[in-house]
Amino acid sequence: MKFLCLLALSFFYCCIATAQVSFGKPEKIVSDWKFSLQESPDAAKPGFDDSKWQSVNLPHDWSVKAQLSPTLASATGYLPGGIGWYRKSLSVPASMKGQKVYLYFEGVYNRSEVFVNGQSVGKRPNGYISFMYDITPYITYGKENAIAVKVDHSQSADSRWYTGSGIYRDAWIVYSNPTHIAQWGVFAYPVVNKQQSSLNIEVEIDNDANQTAALTIANELFSPEGKSVSKGSKTLKVTAKGKGKVNQILKVSNPALWSITNPHLYTLKTTVSKNGKVIDQSTTKTGFRTFTFDPDKGFALNNEWMKMKGVCLHHDAGVLGSAVPREVWRRRLQTLKDLGCNAIRTSHNPQAPELYELCDEMGLLVMNEAFDEWKFPKRKWLEGWNVGTPGYQGTFDFFEEWGEKDLADMVKRDRNHLSVFAWSIGNEVDYPNDPYSHPILAGTKASGFTQAMYGGFKKDAPDANELGVIAKRLVAVVKQYDRSRPVTAGLAGVAMSNETEYPGALDIAGYNYTENRYDSDHKKYPKRVIYGSENRHDYQAWKAVKDNQHIFGQFLWTGIDYLGESGAWPSRGFYSGLLDFGGFIKPRGIFRQSLWSDKPMVYAGTYPVPTSKRRGNDEPSMDAWPIWNYQDGQKIRVVCYTNGKSAKLLLNGKTVGEQKSFDDKYGIISWDIPYTAGTLEAVSLGANNEELARYTISSSKQPYALSIKAGEKSISRDRGLAQIYVQVVDEDGIPVMLSDNEITCEIEGPATLLGLEASNNQDMSDYTDNVHRVYHGKILSYIQATGKSGQVKVRFSSPWLKTVATTIDVK
Repeated sequence: MKFLCLLALSFFYCCIATAQVSFGKPEKIVSDWKFSLQESPDAAKPGFDDSKWQSVNLPHDWSVKAQLSPTLASATGYLPGGIGWYRKSLSVPASMKGQKVYLYFEGVYNRSEVFVNGQSVGKRPNGYISFMYDITPYITYGKENAIAVKVDHSQSADSRWYTGSGIYRDAWIVYSNPTHIAQWGVFAYPVVNKQQSSLNIEVEIDNDANQTAALTIANELFSPEGKSVSKGSKTLKVTAKGKGKVNQILKVSNPALWSITNPHLYTLKTTVSKNGKVIDQSTTKTGFRTFTFDPDKGFALNNEWMKMKGVCLHHDAGVLGSAVPREVWRRRLQTLKDLGCNAIRTSHNPQAPELYELCDEMGLLVMNEAFDEWKFPKRKWLEGWNVGTPGYQGTFDFFEEWGEKDLADMVKRDRNHLSVFAWSIGNEVDYPNDPYSHPILAGTKASGFTQAMYGGFKKDAPDANELGVIAKRLVAVVKQYDRSRPVTAGLAGVAMSNETEYPGALDIAGYNYTENRYDSDHKKYPKRVIYGSENRHDYQAWKAVKDNQHIFGQFLWTGIDYLGESGAWPSRGFYSGLLDFGGFIKPRGIFRQSLWSDKPMVYAGTYPVPTSKRRGNDEPSMDAWPIWNYQDGQKIRVVCYTNGKSAKLLLNGKTVGEQKSFDDKYGIISWDIPYTAGTLEAVSLGANNEELARYTISSSKQPYALSIKAGEKSISRDRGLAQIYVQVVDEDGIPVMLSDNEITCEIEGPATLLGLEASNNQDMSDYTDNVHRVYHGKILSYIQATGKSGQVKVRFSSPWLKTVATTIDVK
């Protein structure tokens, strides 16, 4: 399927797996693990004494539980790696004898090795790929079995961002009949027509039995309301110790289409029977949709042309590190969607299965990305972003051996997620001289480069022409397992890559930050589909998408602040997100809402008028906080973000800022006014000067009390999570944005504190206890149930402030 040779091409598919394991009887094994952060040569042995080890539950990220230190790498957030061991005693019932037994890990960072009863059952160096081992030959039925996992993250600066360390996603034990659906063995994709649509289904079977198996494979499709809408079955013979595959088509009339506003999901039930007896069964969430990419018109979902309003996301959540509960991702994704976001890029690796499930359910498109580097390392900054001498640890050393298998497993695991619209095989692997080089780098500015830009052509560096060779190989892997989606990549050195076969190997080409090439490359490569795969937040970068029909979208760097890729100490991470570490909306998030959302909105933020004549000081800021506390008479700039046609400004009920129209240069309206205490109001106006929305900020007094602004009142006893947002307020209940009071969180009952997150990028203090300072007057607490029912009492206190308490019912 060659996309670039066609003027326009539509991809049709469906199907989303709901379970992380696609066959047999999976059971989570997340409780009662033992952990030690040290090399223990005998830890794999069954009789090893782990009684003095730490007791932990999965998911578990040991790095984020450590202390930040300026002696550690800024790239990975000034947090350590190391070598860790996990052990668990696992009882396999005698009644399971004759069944196959597997261990499945959603993600272990990184270079892991798994042992069962002292025997190594496999290694997996990639820390983001899900993997499974057949442990049947190593277990004893009816007895306790020793599971040990070694995690070697001793190359602690092996990434340009924070990775976390350990078994940071869920783990499962799976029991199955020797003849069963292969792992990730159900794949469904539709052809959508006006009269009748069809769901094309592939089911792959593994037969580990010693006899040929005569099977019946039945598929039944259920509507979003639970009604059976189509079904059918086929017979299949699979030889002993062999594999088999059956293809089936289910017809569906007028299916409800999955979309961003109405993400309709169907359920596919696949049943495997032998001699009339069910031996395996799985369910897969699915839906119907079409998407079209056109080099001149952009992107259409279900034949409706639209722009992707996307963000790039790393996989951590501040104080939680990489062990992120589902509820946290749900809240974050919903907040992004409320801002107008409709697409996610998984930067720069496959993420937890739950993230894709949520995008399926909530109606968010996903670009699923595999790699940040291929066979050569990139620079890893150790003393601050782009500061000092870089390091060169990384994942490149196992790319040649594992890269194609890692990519194949990503595609097979995630190809049934309706939200995934493209497979990305790499991010900025073509960054000029990091590591690849090309003679064009010695060219002129007219050719895209000057000697000063990237240091010129380096003849001893890896040859950039190899990019096309590797890309073709990776594209072939993707197409082997899924031809229903385009393959893409984020290009950093487009002008250099254009001299190679790299862009031509892709179905759609992502441009990182090179908006100035949108028009020229569209003319030079008229069959190339172009979009912004990584972009700045300023209005002109969005205008380059909005005003060019052929550019189908952009992906901001970044959607949420993330650990790592830090600046010079003190700096926890990269701070360009629409949301902060705690998932709170930042001013630039509201600015983005003014560009992306159709719902009428307005916002006002303030800061002192810059006194220097430095370049850029006249540009109104997208990072202005809603603070109205300054010195009397001080000259203050008030910026307004709105999707209205114009806006005006009131102070204490009187007009202080004349009505101004939307600014097409910066996308921000602003006024410079002298400060007077009171209430400031920004009013958004429509085309006929009608009021659309109003936003108010007021001068606050001294901190007086703590107030709970949001939080769950009831959670599940099965590791349910409450996210409680506490704000410092004055005696009138007005938020005190300038406060930095120290807060203590105390808990009574069947729950535990996972962490406190105030989202201050420069706060390098202890994040492992129950005490922390607020930032912009607020803090978020993560409180998780421990497995028992009851009532949890939570109390927040701070010296000299009125305390606040709440209760949570754990059911």
